[in-house]
Amino acid sequence: MSRRPLRLLATLLTLTIVAACAQEADEPLAGGAGAGGGAAGPDDGSGGGTLEWTSCGGDAECAELEVPVDYANPDGDTLTISIARVPAEGDRIGALFVNPGGPGATAADFAVSLAWALPSEVTEHFDIVGVDPRGLGASEIDCGGDMTELYGLDPTIDSPEDAEELLDVSQDYVDGCEADAGELLPYLGTEEVARDIDAVREAMGDEQLNYLGFSYGTAIGQVLADLYPDRVRAMVLDGVLELGPDGVEIATQQAAGFETALERFADDCRDDPSCPIADDPIGAIEELEAMVEEEPIPAEPRDLGPGELSIGLAMPLYSELLWPELAEAVADALDGDGSGMVALADQYIGVASFDVYFAVNCIDFDWPEDPQELLDAAAEAAESAPHFGEAIVNDYVRCPLWPVEEEPLEPVTAPGAPPILVVSTTGDPATPYEAGVRTAERLESGVLLTYDGDGHTVVANGVACVDEIVADYLVDLEVPEDGTTCTD
Repeated sequence: MSRRPLRLLATLLTLTIVAACAQEADEPLAGGAGAGGGAAGPDDGSGGGTLEWTSCGGDAECAELEVPVDYANPDGDTLTISIARVPAEGDRIGALFVNPGGPGATAADFAVSLAWALPSEVTEHFDIVGVDPRGLGASEIDCGGDMTELYGLDPTIDSPEDAEELLDVSQDYVDGCEADAGELLPYLGTEEVARDIDAVREAMGDEQLNYLGFSYGTAIGQVLADLYPDRVRAMVLDGVLELGPDGVEIATQQAAGFETALERFADDCRDDPSCPIADDPIGAIEELEAMVEEEPIPAEPRDLGPGELSIGLAMPLYSELLWPELAEAVADALDGDGSGMVALADQYIGVASFDVYFAVNCIDFDWPEDPQELLDAAAEAAESAPHFGEAIVNDYVRCPLWPVEEEPLEPVTAPGAPPILVVSTTGDPATPYEAGVRTAERLESGVLLTYDGDGHTVVANGVACVDEIVADYLVDLEVPEDGTTCTD
């Protein structure tokens, strides 16, 4: 039924940490996208372009499409978006648009990798298509910031100096974004990304679209369904980013999700005699946190400080496959070598474009106008999420400084849309299970599929029960009973 499992690592908040894929069979797309097509489409958000597909490595084909910068002004400036697809292997039903999350992950590269991991029933009948969100690929922005510096800052504020450094470095980063992409920044939000996908659907000649979104990609899906309910044939949302709460609320909920995931990691470690911190996993982590607050721990390529430790702890909680690596990194750091933890932090830093990540999140959600109000909210979040609350909320201190006004996404009900399959994992750290439950209830046609397990997102990860249900739904429109539960 399924091909090899694909692990999706999604970025924060998702507000999320970005879903990317780790696999060995496919290389990044060769040579980028191919030649692209014509003029932008009418006011309803559709594009009237044409696509010229060119081979770009293996089975992949690439193209580009010109779309309006501002869909409210379709005759104004345009930008180029990158697209990749792996064509259906058999009788084609249509295109299955996919997005890995982020914001800030390339959907074009992801589509090629995901095609290798999806059930064969799906790849037989669907082109697997990735449309790069604005700010990536052909429309790439570059704020010029040093992410190792930004995420090397102490995210827990213990002194006025900590706060001043966090705000000063963040302001410099925001200024770089405004200088590089100021005119485009207002048009990088999720609604524009959803309209771009529909423009590609039209350019491909399909009357309806099918969609599979992970993590932040579920926000794109919700907006698509709300904008174009009659154009949706089937939609799967895995690891749901809930629309409705403001940015601080979502960040606080995510911090609680990471605390839950940390406890599940600790329980697993205690039950494993080979785990090097099995005697007291949480105690070992807290000892390490105290150590780096006193002074950095030697490491390569740079020393381990509070910033690196914060994201180094969070990164492996996205997948239980990384739990042993987390335990080893903690043990090594306690012994004086922080290189393993810095390596985990660098996996996080390298997984996606943080320029797009902040550009989208700072537009899509309400944030405090005063940075101090956000810092205060972060300190409050630490009371219920002591290991992650302050760091996760403070990550968004860039948003009160952002030069573009928010246009917060509203809660979506998508009236008139066909059944939307919402997949939520009980131990998901980045998009907590309850967010999926609430979203399935709120969507007029939402159907909840629960995965009782760990990790961030599950489709195409080798869980047969989930993949069979998703394949039957996408191919034959067989809708499972609401509330169905799958386990390993």
